[in-house]
Amino acid sequence: METLNSILETIDGYVWGVPLIVTILFVGILLTIRLGCMQVMNLPNALRYILNDEKEGEGEVSSFSALCTALAATIGTGNIVGVATAIGTGGPGALFWMEVAAFFGMATKYAEGLLAVKYRKFDNDGQVLGGPFYYIETGIKERFGLNFKWLAVLFAVFGIGAGLFGIGTITQVNGITSAVSRLTPDAPEFINLAGNSVSWTTAATGFVVTFFAAAVIIGGLKRIAMVSTYVVPIMAITYIFACVLLMLLNFTQIPVAIQIIAQAAFNPSAFTGGAIGSIFIVIQKGVARGIFSNEAGLGSAPIAAAAAKTKEPARQGFVSMTGTFFDTIIICTMTGLAIVVSGAANPNLGLEGVNITMEAYSRGFSIIPYGSSVAPCFLAVALAFFAFTTILGWAYYSERCLEYLIGRGKKKAILAYRWVYIAAIFVGPYLTVSAVWTSADIFNGLMALPNLVALILLSGIVVKETNSFFKKLEKEKS
Repeated sequence: METLNSILETIDGYVWGVPLIVTILFVGILLTIRLGCMQVMNLPNALRYILNDEKEGEGEVSSFSALCTALAATIGTGNIVGVATAIGTGGPGALFWMEVAAFFGMATKYAEGLLAVKYRKFDNDGQVLGGPFYYIETGIKERFGLNFKWLAVLFAVFGIGAGLFGIGTITQVNGITSAVSRLTPDAPEFINLAGNSVSWTTAATGFVVTFFAAAVIIGGLKRIAMVSTYVVPIMAITYIFACVLLMLLNFTQIPVAIQIIAQAAFNPSAFTGGAIGSIFIVIQKGVARGIFSNEAGLGSAPIAAAAAKTKEPARQGFVSMTGTFFDTIIICTMTGLAIVVSGAANPNLGLEGVNITMEAYSRGFSIIPYGSSVAPCFLAVALAFFAFTTILGWAYYSERCLEYLIGRGKKKAILAYRWVYIAAIFVGPYLTVSAVWTSADIFNGLMALPNLVALILLSGIVVKETNSFFKKLEKEKS
C-alpha cells in the first residue's frame, strides 16, 4: 500500500504542478478581466435568476434544479474534508488560496454555464446533449475550423475516471465512513486489508450509503434532480447555521484566525512549526482542494447546466456562477474559519481529513453543555448528506461522459455502468484516506486540462454572448 501511495503522489505532483495551477488561475483572471469583473458587478442579478425561471425555456429541468444538481456534486466532502485536508497539509494559508481560486473561479464557472447552453443539442426524444465535450468539439470547430473532437473524447474519458475512481464515489463514501469510524472508535473489526482496519460500523455505513445511492441513481437524471432540489438547500442552510453558531460562540478568536490565515498564505513555516516551508505547497493545496470543492474549470457543472430550461446562455451562466459563490466563498470559508479558530489543525494533534473538522466542532461547541459530543454527531450527519448528494451528481456527470463516447440510446450499457458506479461506492470504505484523495486529485487535474483549453479558445464567444445579453436587457427595459 505504501508503494501505491508513493506512485500516486508522484503522479499527482506532475499533474498538479506549476503549469496546471497557473493555467487554472490564468483562465479565471483572463475571464474576469474580459468580462469586467462581472462576478462582483452582477452577483445580485445572478442570485435573482436562481429562483426566477425563464419563461418558455427549452431543456429538461428548471435552472434552479440544474443548479441544485450541480451543487449536489460540489457541496460534498470537499467542503468538510477537503478544507481540512488543505489546511492540514498546506497550513492555514491554504484557505486564503482557496478563496483566491474561488473568486476567479466564479468567472470560469460563468463561462462554462454559458458555453454549455450555447452549444448544447437535442436528440429526437427532446433530451439534452450538452457539456464541455460539445463546446470543445462544436464550439472550437465553428470558431477556428479545427477538429478538436479528440480533446472532447479525452475529457469524457477523464470524466468517467473522476466519477468512478475520484471525486464521485470513493472520496465521498470514504469521508462518510471515516466520520462514523471516529464516532465509534470501539467498534469491533470487520476486516483488515493491508493494515487498513475496517470496523463493522464502517462496513454497515458503506452498505447503507450504497443502497440508498443505488435507489436514486437507477432512476436517472430526473430522480437525481428531484432529490437534489429538496436535499441541497436544506442541508446547506442547516450547515451554514451551525457554522455561524460556532463563530458566535468563539467570536473573540475570529480576528486572530483571519490574521493567521492571511499571514500563513505567504509565510507558512511561521504557523506550522516549519513542517510546511514552501509557499508553492500552500498554493498547490489551496487551489487543488478549491477546485475539488467548487469544480470551477473542471468542466463538470456545465453538464448539468446544459439541461436547464432556458434560451439565454448568459442567464444560465450567471446561475452556474452562484454555485462557486455558495460552495467556496460561503461554506468552505466557514469550515476553514472553524478549523483555524479552534486550533484543530495543529500538526501536534496528528489528525487528518474529516477528523480535523470533527475536532474543530468538538472544541468549538465545548462551551455549551454536551456540545463537544453532540457537535461531531451533527457534523457526521451533515457530511453524510453532503457526500450522498455529490455521489448522485457525479453519477449523472460521468454517465453523460459515457454517453458521449458510446452514443445515446444504449440503455443496457448505461444501466451496466450505473451498477459499476454503485460498486465503486461500495468499495470506497475499504481504501486508505491518502490514496483516495490523491487519486481524486489526479483525475480532477486531467479532466480540467481539455476544458481549460476550450475556455481559453472560446473566451471571445463568452464576451460576445454576454454583451449581447446585456443589450437585449436594455432594450426590454426601454
